[in-house]
Amino acid sequence: MLIKAVLFDLDNTLLDFSEMKHMAVNMAIRAMIDQGLDMDPDEAFRSIFETYYEVGIESDNAFSEFLKRRFGQVDERILAAGVNAYMRTKPSFLEPYPNVVPTLIKLIKSGLVIGILTDAPRLKGWQRLCAIRLQHFFDYVITRDDSGAPKTGGLPFEYALGQLKLSPEEVLFVGDSVERDIKGAKASGMVTALAGYGTKDAEEVILAAQPDYILSDFRELLDIIDM
Repeated sequence: MLIKAVLFDLDNTLLDFSEMKHMAVNMAIRAMIDQGLDMDPDEAFRSIFETYYEVGIESDNAFSEFLKRRFGQVDERILAAGVNAYMRTKPSFLEPYPNVVPTLIKLIKSGLVIGILTDAPRLKGWQRLCAIRLQHFFDYVITRDDSGAPKTGGLPFEYALGQLKLSPEEVLFVGDSVERDIKGAKASGMVTALAGYGTKDAEEVILAAQPDYILSDFRELLDIIDM
């Protein structure tokens, strides 16, 4: 197998986005309760994530929408406390997974092309890359704004191949989601590796998708491409 390029999903593949989101929301809830939010923390957590799933996990308006839906109006003091706590907490939990940095360095030194294909909006994707200090590592960073479509539709994978100017079998795609990453990459003809350390998918879903490889640690990429 001659792999010439490796493409990565960003969230829950290079960094633990879910942990960051959960911790930041929890701290926001504590701050809002301190400012008068009369609500059980667990109930607030569930309600905020229900709102995120409806308005978009990247939405900047999730907290205000949560307050509006819950109370019919937005108390700006409570909202400000929550947003400030959320923004303070995020950087503390934005770190690459173990072995990401040394593995990427080895891939770069080997002459492989490496890139990112993410459903994140362009600005937020770059914000997270800068936060984990990987903004200079990649030859290509393709966001949802660049490809113009979500990965579930498959078009971003074709777009990425056009940018790389490589055949699908020369590209290894690494991602945590069967639905967003593995299915589309396989349909395009790419070699696939599931980030098992970051996936939330059930075992039966993973087995049904049949990724070419399942990673329990990021550095196992080096074994796949015989480095």
